Amino acid sequence: MTTPTKLETTDEEPPMIHENGPILVTGGTGTLGRLVVPRLRDAGCEVRVLSRRSREAGEGIEFVTGDLATTEGIEAAVEGAEIIVHCAGSTKGDEDKALNLIRAASRAGARHLVFISVVGADKIPIASGIDRAMFGYFGSKLAAERLVTDSGLPWTTLRATQFHDLILKTAQQMTRMPVVPVPVGRFQPVDAGEVAARLVELALGAPAGLVPDLAGPRVYEMAELVRGYMRAHGKRRPIMPVRLPGKAARAVRASANLAPDRAVGRRTWEEFLAEQVS
Repeated sequence: MTTPTKLETTDEEPPMIHENGPILVTGGTGTLGRLVVPRLRDAGCEVRVLSRRSREAGEGIEFVTGDLATTEGIEAAVEGAEIIVHCAGSTKGDEDKALNLIRAASRAGARHLVFISVVGADKIPIASGIDRAMFGYFGSKLAAERLVTDSGLPWTTLRATQFHDLILKTAQQMTRMPVVPVPVGRFQPVDAGEVAARLVELALGAPAGLVPDLAGPRVYEMAELVRGYMRAHGKRRPIMPVRLPGKAARAVRASANLAPDRAVGRRTWEEFLAEQVS
């Protein structure tokens, strides 16, 4: 088996492979990871979850307490895990956590590292404090991508657009104010469950490098997303468009965060909202 040595995108589906050891999922209790874990179990895999809090094991699911930021518990988490699905993420520090995981995985002899990144990571410049404050997540993900690529481990990276869940949280925060300030820009939200299903397919396949993006079925103006949220929840607020400063915000207005040619997601924002209020 060869290790991808450069950032390449391929449309080829990797062949399915089978493992005897547990599959490690970092961030296995988060928005994405908690959807990946049961799908791996449904595929017949034993799963190990790295969590910062101790949890009771379930059928076929082992929990290891640890912290990617401090390296506590990482060695125990990666031991015997030939496949690692790295879902743990935060608004900053992704690259440091990725580096700590990569070092431990390399020592343990892992043979497939699967990483979730974000569409636009390579197109949205983080050149100033304003960029970092508002869009630093993109730069952090890109730095982590590069570490994965250069790790020497066989790897697969999937970039996805923003999850419905993130757009929901953003809309909830915005609409707490009497006048809703909405950044000018477009987004293409995707269902986290669909991303989780794709990650499982990739984890059970051969390392494939940078695979095609996964984006939601429709592109929306941010104001349209917020209005949809308010309609679903019976809220009425005036909206005030805001043009955010900085190069990163300019790139978002230029659609660097979109992948219209990869609108392969099926669940729409409207369907997501309808289930939230049902």
